[in-house]
Amino acid sequence: MGDEILVDMLSEDQARVELAQLAKALARADQAYHRDDAPEISDADYDALKRRNVAIEARFPHLKRADSPSNKVGAAPAEGFSKVAHAQRMLSLGNAFTDDDVEDFDQRVRNFLGLGADAPLSYTAEPKIDGLSLSLRYEQGQLVQAATRGDGETGENVTANARTISDIPQILQNAPDVLEVRGEVYMSHADFDALNTRQDQAGQKTFANPRNAAAGSLRQLDATITKARPLRFFAYAWGVVSEPLADTQKGAIDRLHALGFHTNPLTALCDGPGQMISHYRDIEMQRASLGYDIDGVVYKVNDLAFQERLGFRSTTPRWATAHKFPAELAWTRLEAIEIQVGRTGALSPVARLQPVTVGGVVVSNATLHNEDYIVGRDSNGNEIRGGKDIRVGDWVQVYRAGDVIPKVADVDLSNRPADATPFIFPKVCPECGSAAIREEGDAVRRCTGGLICPAQAIEKLKHFVSRGAFDIEGLGAKQVEQFHADGWIKEPADIFTLQERFGSGIQQLKNREGWGDKSAQNLFDAIEERRSIPLNRVIFALGIRHVGEAAAKDLAQNFISWEKLVQTVDRALPAVDRHLATQVAVQAERAAAKAQGRRANIARVREEIWATPPLPEGAKASFLEIDAIDGIGATVATSLAKAFGNAKERAMIDRLVAQLAIQDAERAATDSPVAGKTVVFTGTLEKMTRAEAKARAEALGAKVSGSVSKKTDLLVAGPGAGSKAKKAADLGIEVIDEDTWLALIG
Repeated sequence: MGDEILVDMLSEDQARVELAQLAKALARADQAYHRDDAPEISDADYDALKRRNVAIEARFPHLKRADSPSNKVGAAPAEGFSKVAHAQRMLSLGNAFTDDDVEDFDQRVRNFLGLGADAPLSYTAEPKIDGLSLSLRYEQGQLVQAATRGDGETGENVTANARTISDIPQILQNAPDVLEVRGEVYMSHADFDALNTRQDQAGQKTFANPRNAAAGSLRQLDATITKARPLRFFAYAWGVVSEPLADTQKGAIDRLHALGFHTNPLTALCDGPGQMISHYRDIEMQRASLGYDIDGVVYKVNDLAFQERLGFRSTTPRWATAHKFPAELAWTRLEAIEIQVGRTGALSPVARLQPVTVGGVVVSNATLHNEDYIVGRDSNGNEIRGGKDIRVGDWVQVYRAGDVIPKVADVDLSNRPADATPFIFPKVCPECGSAAIREEGDAVRRCTGGLICPAQAIEKLKHFVSRGAFDIEGLGAKQVEQFHADGWIKEPADIFTLQERFGSGIQQLKNREGWGDKSAQNLFDAIEERRSIPLNRVIFALGIRHVGEAAAKDLAQNFISWEKLVQTVDRALPAVDRHLATQVAVQAERAAAKAQGRRANIARVREEIWATPPLPEGAKASFLEIDAIDGIGATVATSLAKAFGNAKERAMIDRLVAQLAIQDAERAATDSPVAGKTVVFTGTLEKMTRAEAKARAEALGAKVSGSVSKKTDLLVAGPGAGSKAKKAADLGIEVIDEDTWLALIG
């Protein structure tokens, strides 16, 4: 993986920047792989960087983005097929890359279930097929529907095409009344070679690899084309089923095989990590001779009752993981270093490379992270790559670990040109000429131009119309760039006056190249539809730093209305500088305490800073109200206040809001007695593990917090409860024991 900065050595700002890069790159990779059937990276490379994303989020959970790759499965379905809503989501798998990761997976399962190291626990291990996921629904033994995974919740209806695949039974005997069989459509190496030969002879497009060929063949609008393609299918899982297939994973797979499905003959039952890893090695040795592509081995807890207890995270099951095969590296020439400016003003260096193939994909660009990375230092000033800097003309090692823009891992100094000079990172913005400042503790240099910087303005507008924000049909990134360049749209509010300004007269939208009466009217209608929009979308669309989709939803659910949000943020404004001053004072106190060999008195420092001089009434309470929202925190609270307190940005927001009818958020409603309540667990739970208790509480609509505050509704205290129980008592929060909790949730 080269000498990239270790996750443990990342500063918070470095982590934030890298998470943003990962989210953008992996979203594009997901779309290329799942929707367009034209992957730009290999699965092994994809998973390596996705793993880094998870590691960064684990260290900085408050930085997790709404568009985090760990929240996503696949990509939105393509147009052309009718959509199918999966009765049960088709989830992706967590990943393991080393033997230690497999041991950790086993330990996590045991910890969750409360099993000791010597308790029996078996797993199945099977090859991970590199194909296209497919769900088959049978009713009364008849195949009635086939759907691709899509984004995990909604896929494409490919029933007619699936019926042409010989491996897929049309009728089942002695099957449950309702049975969803899930598996992988793939193409063998021999069939792939034969297909490409036929395609070449016919003067038609050839395929890059068997996975592309299989996906492209299954997703043909003409089923006769699919029928002519040599597709195969392995069954390995199930969705909705009217009666259990078996008590174990292995038993269920055997049942699917008995029903007529092809299941992988290399599926084995393993007693613990040692046998799992041994089977992985056996499959890895056979990989080249299998006749079809695999990219790892999947492990699943064998006992289905344990699987049910373990349940799911947001996008992955806790009871399964994929042990992936390693990624690849390549060497090439660094031809140039360019600086790109993002919507937050961040100056990001990008390496322009002599094109090279890495893992079957041609790479011509790579991220260089920040100016420290270029000179060979991490965020703490320590050497990376042995202190070797990166220069234009260098012979560099590149790896693709899931990022569309791969990374430069190392430099070969023996091939460095004699005239290569150190790269000087710019101190001014290359887009607008404003000063580019690097704040203390920040790994990123940022343009101070704000709205006058065209790069920031355009990127903010692109974000504004993105899928999770206003998502205006017909107004995408290309149109935004075009309209901004012509002066038609300078800020979001201009979108909603576009028809007023350019719907009539000589300079009309319909008279522009590529536009006509119908397309212009369609755009105006789409804009008009978005005047009425949910609160969370408005908050996310503003592009405020640190406020992703998840944070926007949390803020909307907490404040319900735009007016309440604005009032609270406005009241909190005077507390922002006090909060920042507190952070500085706390760091100074810790340093002084360490030097003097005493314990730092953080509470005293915080109290003194907040107390003098007195703040306006309600300022601190409002700031802390935002800070206390589960999933928000002080960083988001500060960022919100800065955005609303900036005169130019506030004026822009006010002009936008004047054009909108913002819908109040709906409070989550369920029949659960704990729905909508904030619950804290403390002490030792004796009848379930802490992880299991949290999962069950969230499944019933409760919010689980790690700390007690005025927002806490209920504290579940087991033996050994300490400061949290005392604080709850002081705040008058209801405290119950584990038995009472179990009785409450039924």
